[in-house]
Amino acid sequence: MAFSPNPLSLSVPDPAFESWLRDSGYLELLDHRTSAAAAAASSSASVSSSAAATSAASDDVVSSITGGFFASLLSRLVTVSSLLTINPFSKLSADDFSGDTPPWTTGFFGNCDSYSFPSSSQQARMRVHENIKRFARNYATLFIVFFACALYQMPLALVGLLASLALWELFKYCSDRWKFDRHPSMRKFSIGIGQCVTAVLLTFLNVQMALFSALAISYSVMILHAGFRKLTPSKKPSRGR
Repeated sequence: MAFSPNPLSLSVPDPAFESWLRDSGYLELLDHRTSAAAAAASSSASVSSSAAATSAASDDVVSSITGGFFASLLSRLVTVSSLLTINPFSKLSADDFSGDTPPWTTGFFGNCDSYSFPSSSQQARMRVHENIKRFARNYATLFIVFFACALYQMPLALVGLLASLALWELFKYCSDRWKFDRHPSMRKFSIGIGQCVTAVLLTFLNVQMALFSALAISYSVMILHAGFRKLTPSKKPSRGR
């Protein structure tokens, strides 16, 4: 059945359409049906291969089983590698950090049934984009925790960070005391000196290494969690009539 073109459909922006999909629960339904279809295809393929194996020679059975295993392994490797090519922040907005933090136990971690291997790169991309929007505050908290652990493991980096903060507090105190606002050239010169000293402190005291390690660990955890976490219906606040 063909539908006639509707000019009004072109006026719906992508964010509004995705918001409608999210509010109506179609994203969770699409994710569930994609996983179910992949599981059904896998089970039917295994049944057909076992049925064919009963009528084939032993060498053909071993080769067919080996070939199916490597094909499945290659497909999974391609799906996992596609997670590295996804830009997880392409659909993230400032409004995603303004809501309440989802519960860590029931919302963020869930149970064993809350995770499954993505059946395709398209499903992995959908999961990553949607889960990062839902758990943005959780991922930000994890980054702060990882950064604090990195500073604990690298005392010089902690000293450098505290020294940088103390330097800019000193600059603010001097600016308020000597009225740098009345002397724009002096204020600009002082800011330049402060930026140079801050860059030296952050570089030689390995603050950037602590920040990079925290970013790398939190990014890896975020991509893996968002890619393997099933889409579950998000709880919406009830509206009074």
